[in-house]
Amino acid sequence: MPIGSTPPPRTPATPPARPSAPPTAGKPPAAPSARPGKSIRPASRPEWLALKTHAGKVATTHLRDIFKADERRGSRLCAEALGTGIYIDYSKNRVTDETMQLLMKLAAASEIGKHRDAMFAGQKINTTEDRAVLHVALRAPRSAMFNLDGRNVVPEVHAVLEQMMTFAGKIRSGEWRGNSGRRIRNVINIGIGGSDLGPVMAYEALKAFSQRELTFRFISNVDGADFHEATRDLDPGETVFIVCSKTFTTLETLTNAQAAKDWVVTTMRDPKAVAKHFVAVSSNLEEVRKFGIDPANMFAMWDWVGGRYSMDSAIGLSTMIAIGPENFRALLAGFHAMDNHFRTAPPERNLPILMGMLGIWNTNFLFGAETVAVLPYSNYLKRFPAYLQQLTMESNGKHVDLDGMPVAFETGPIYWGEPGTNGQHSFYQLIHQGTRLIPCDLIGFCQPVEGSSPAQHDLLMANLFAQGEALAFGKTLEQVIAEGVPSALAPHHVCQGNRPSTTILVEKLTPQTLGSLIALYEHAVFVRGVVWNIDSFDQFGVELGKQLAKGTAAEIASSKPGKSAHDSSTAALIKRYQRFRKAP
Repeated sequence: MPIGSTPPPRTPATPPARPSAPPTAGKPPAAPSARPGKSIRPASRPEWLALKTHAGKVATTHLRDIFKADERRGSRLCAEALGTGIYIDYSKNRVTDETMQLLMKLAAASEIGKHRDAMFAGQKINTTEDRAVLHVALRAPRSAMFNLDGRNVVPEVHAVLEQMMTFAGKIRSGEWRGNSGRRIRNVINIGIGGSDLGPVMAYEALKAFSQRELTFRFISNVDGADFHEATRDLDPGETVFIVCSKTFTTLETLTNAQAAKDWVVTTMRDPKAVAKHFVAVSSNLEEVRKFGIDPANMFAMWDWVGGRYSMDSAIGLSTMIAIGPENFRALLAGFHAMDNHFRTAPPERNLPILMGMLGIWNTNFLFGAETVAVLPYSNYLKRFPAYLQQLTMESNGKHVDLDGMPVAFETGPIYWGEPGTNGQHSFYQLIHQGTRLIPCDLIGFCQPVEGSSPAQHDLLMANLFAQGEALAFGKTLEQVIAEGVPSALAPHHVCQGNRPSTTILVEKLTPQTLGSLIALYEHAVFVRGVVWNIDSFDQFGVELGKQLAKGTAAEIASSKPGKSAHDSSTAALIKRYQRFRKAP
């Protein structure tokens, strides 16, 4: 029997499971144990070993042959999530029906459902920090219940949402005035990591829905050039800063916030101007007050929300001001719709589980693919690959498992990408003809955003479909010669194909579909972390360099010579920098 020719017994490809009722409404689910005891090592599972054996069979199989053997493959290996507008075609991945069955068995053995339910139940699945992971509560309806230590956190979430809506309404309407009585026309978000990547990505993605007479800018880098370029042509009397730091101690954010404070106070010659030109998103009321921000203008954060999962919290305040409260609610509804799909759809029709397990296949079994290219065919999503870099690589870039033991396989792959069609004239050459295997996520939208040319959108999408086809099937030597290419040059024109890709087709880029798209990737990251048996919610690797930088900064500033505590390379670099740091 040809590989991939016989579909496994399962539900038809088109209709996904329809949830009977929102699972977050009413009584919360029973709280399963987050960690019942010592974990089973993933690579020793029979299901893992079966996939390893199976990978040897698939290794020499080409997508050309798989598609030739099954004319229905493209309409079978696909799935959609009702209420999200998102459809995925995973038929161009190097998988057979047997592959998918084995991946689903590994998912079941890894107890993805149990771990998912533990997250939604408020269990402290971030075991290294002993914290719950409840970003899903940020987009829950008012009637939902998400219990944390016996307390339903949803009312707190909605209280902050109401506070955000009031403030956003005042900025958008012109009711909020600066210290000199003038209308606020510029909104600057100061943050870093999840406090920056989410807001800037959402603003760029939803720019077509934004209030155009307002200017939005984002400062994150401690490099003073970032602050200078963001403010050089603005009037501080018409500018409000949103300082985003959960602890209100983040070095880069507080350095930029202090620069902003100095700019406003010096220019306006009034220390009291801070109260009218600064608001904070934080959990540290005392530090916010010490900075000079009115506590009434602090929007709460919680330690059960990780930074890279926070864009639908008060960290999204700049997003709400840009697109308006109603569109922000639509964004939250999109997140929630994908949450419901993740909780209710069967594994073989569950988009996050499918994408998560395909990532496991490509990273751990299909010749060790080390990177994933995210290729959105929408210029509005130009910051989406950067956003996913933090979401995926900070979450799953781990070298030990939940028991502190070294993992015996690759974990988080490197995520990167650029919008199509720009990337086609840049790095696609390596994807098509290079020696590295790079799985690709191709993201496109069936309808253009208002104001875009339908004809240009058709051309854009034609390129997306063509790239997926070219990646899968390539061009053989025989085809090249048949086109009349001289035999000496023919090998240079050959594209091997057999390059895996997943096409994510969305009805239209709206606040709601953007929320669903982000949640899809969030939950796919979670699925991989469960299978790898790692903690996807800590980020201790971020801290080491920051800790060393504090001492180094003090050493650079000191005029007293002394014995260096650094290695010879770092010590020499510091000395050279001190010598040349000031212009002659």
